[in-house]
Amino acid sequence: YTQSCKNLGVSYYKGEGVAKDLSKARKLFKKACDGGDAQGCAFYESLYKQGEEVTQDFSEENKLLYKKACDGGDVKGCFNLGTLYEKGEGVEKDFSKAIQLYKKACDGGVANGCANLGVFYEKGIGLTQNFSKSNELYKKACDGGDAQGCANIGLLYCNGKGVTQDFSKASQLLKKACDGGNANGCYNLGVLYANGEGVAKDLSKAIQLYKKACDGDNTDGCYNLGILYANGEGVTKDFSKANELY
Repeated sequence: YTQSCKNLGVSYYKGEGVAKDLSKARKLFKKACDGGDAQGCAFYESLYKQGEEVTQDFSEENKLLYKKACDGGDVKGCFNLGTLYEKGEGVEKDFSKAIQLYKKACDGGVANGCANLGVFYEKGIGLTQNFSKSNELYKKACDGGDAQGCANIGLLYCNGKGVTQDFSKASQLLKKACDGGNANGCYNLGVLYANGEGVAKDLSKAIQLYKKACDGDNTDGCYNLGILYANGEGVTKDFSKANELY
């Protein structure tokens, strides 16, 4: 019964065989979830997270929804519940719970759960700072396709934290992050090209990467690009453009 509700909900969500109707999909996912279907809970909370046809809030109901999905074996639900505890959204901020939930998500194959857990180890939040452990988690996240994990481990190679400093390795990881849409990865790769660290110095390439980072809302990318416009390095000097970027 619950699986039928979930499957019908998927059909309405995707518009397969029926007219797309997110409202009906939401009701069917909720029905499946209330009947104990963990995947139904996962689909339902996905609508919450995206703000589709549901008021996007972080209410007690939302927390219970994530918990139900997590307890039912849906590790993505564990990850989402972890983000609520990390940020204190709809629940009291609790880094210890966030760490436990990210670990459960990471162990279950959720790559961004590994990346988020890595941040706690890198910064020593709620546990003892451990760059070696954060490096291990970022690598697992990156190998699992998480661009932020690639960006984070790339920066560790730049700074030699938990690993031997290796700008060449860093450039490869940052490229992977940037290609995956991570603006921080684009910015830090731009810095390597600007300085000729791990790659041949190429100001034109650095400019392209700073622009990509800036377009992705990375303020450091915007600032560095602005400096280049102000100084006329690699681009025509343009103070007006520089001021827009600062």
